[in-house]
This record gives sequence, structure tokens and C-alpha cells, in this order.
Amino acid sequence: MARYYDVHPDNPQPRIIRQVVDLIRDDGLIAYPTDSCFALGCRLGNRDGLDRIREIRHLDDRHHFTLVCRDFAQLGQFVQVSNAVFRLVKACTPGSYTFILPATREVPRRMLHPRKRTVGVRVPAHTVTQALLAELGEPLVSSTLVLPGEDEPLTQGWEIKERLDHQLDAVVDAGECGKEPTTVVDLSGDEPEILRRGAGDPSRFE
Repeated sequence: MARYYDVHPDNPQPRIIRQVVDLIRDDGLIAYPTDSCFALGCRLGNRDGLDRIREIRHLDDRHHFTLVCRDFAQLGQFVQVSNAVFRLVKACTPGSYTFILPATREVPRRMLHPRKRTVGVRVPAHTVTQALLAELGEPLVSSTLVLPGEDEPLTQGWEIKERLDHQLDAVVDAGECGKEPTTVVDLSGDEPEILRRGAGDPSRFE
């Protein structure tokens, strides 16, 4: 059964944050809130966690996992960013955007798009997510919590616990966090390509 953590949205309790991060370090899989919607997350080296996310969401090996980073400096360790892309991404960070970029050697091969060798990255503007990332000291490997056959992500912590109780190790609930996934922009080619229109304003990439 998944543990249920009720976290204050503006002043996350340090004791609870530490407990959740300890669970992540022990290769746990969590559902947690972001500035767009709930996501599934595990630590970078958690191979079983990746498989569990794929199983929950019915994903194939072409799915772009996202590295949710604490800040732009951390993001830069895991993707290759040209000067032009640097300015674009910096202007949208933090925020409800996911960027597809060429990965560095810091990213495990099993996380990469098999053909493009790219990975998703983002920096969220959410107090609880930022508290988790600060305590963890590394990115969270994440995927939006949209279940197979459903168009919208789950938005209530209690419902996530009810429906995924035996597939997760913890649910972190900080109240409403929205139901619109991030805007996904592929910046790995010559021109920006909007792959998904979501919570972030896509007009600056058009």
C-alpha cells in the first residue's frame, strides 16, 4: 500500500519532505504535485521505477521521460544547450514547459529516445516540488500522471491513492495543483517544434 503524505502547499513540513526523499532514495516510486499537474517520479538510477512508470501508463520505449530539475544550473548538467536555446529555455524557467534536448552522458541510456538520444527536462515553479528536489539533490525522473485510455491527468491525491494504491510507494498531496500538463517543445532540431500544447504559453515558440 502507498503511504499518504499531506503536505502544506506553501510551507512544506521538512520532516515529511525528508521522509519522502528517503523513500525515493530507497528506489520508491511516488506521485507528487507540480505546477501543471500530478506526476509520477523516481530517482535517476532507479531502473525498476522506470519500468513501473511504463507499466502504469502503458508507455513504449519511444516515450520521452522528463528530468525535473531544481534550477537551470542543474538542468544544464543533463542536456546540451546552444546559446540560442539557452536564451529560450532560460526565459521560460521555471514554468510549465518541458523541453526535449540532446542528452549528455549523465543521463542513463535507458531513459533516452532510442533514435534521437534526447530527453525531456523542466524546472517547475511549485513550492513542494522544489522542496523535494532541494532535499534530494538531483533531478526526479518523471512522467505526467495520465492513466491509459484517459484524456486528463488525475488531480486529487486521495483518488490517486485509491486507484494506484498497490502500484506506488507514496502519494504526496498538497491540494489542487491543476489538470493541464506542461507544454512540450522539441528544441533538438533546427527550429522549435511544439509537441504538446499545455499549461505553458506556446506562442513564443511559434
